[in-house]
Amino acid sequence: MTTQDATAVGAEESSAGGAQIRRLGQLGVAVQDLETMTAFYREVLGLTFLFAAPGMSFFDLGGVRLMLSLPEKGVEDAHGSILYLDVADIVTAHAALLARGVVFEGQPHVVHRYPGGELWMAFFHDPEGNALVLMSDVKTG
Repeated sequence: MTTQDATAVGAEESSAGGAQIRRLGQLGVAVQDLETMTAFYREVLGLTFLFAAPGMSFFDLGGVRLMLSLPEKGVEDAHGSILYLDVADIVTAHAALLARGVVFEGQPHVVHRYPGGELWMAFFHDPEGNALVLMSDVKTG
């Protein structure tokens, strides 16, 4: 099937009431120590805790649900997700997290320039090595 064919099929499914992905609804991150990681995401990062279930904790991440869960058998050491945390002021957010003990891989910096703005990022890890990134679109014009 070509890209053009796939596009046509997608359009047909949309008009026929087929399933459409609207947004990211939930992101899951496997953790080894659920209690420690729940505390980190709640107390250090300041995410809104929603609820807990056996082996899982849930947070609100700007309308997307973040699930921390104990890993499934056979993939205990896998770290595959990167959380990009959008902030209004990356310098202020970086300073606040530094004060809470977060260790960053360098300072916030520009990763992309575009007409009228810049994309800034600062990289760090949670206590189990999961990658996290502060990101901020900074208007320049």
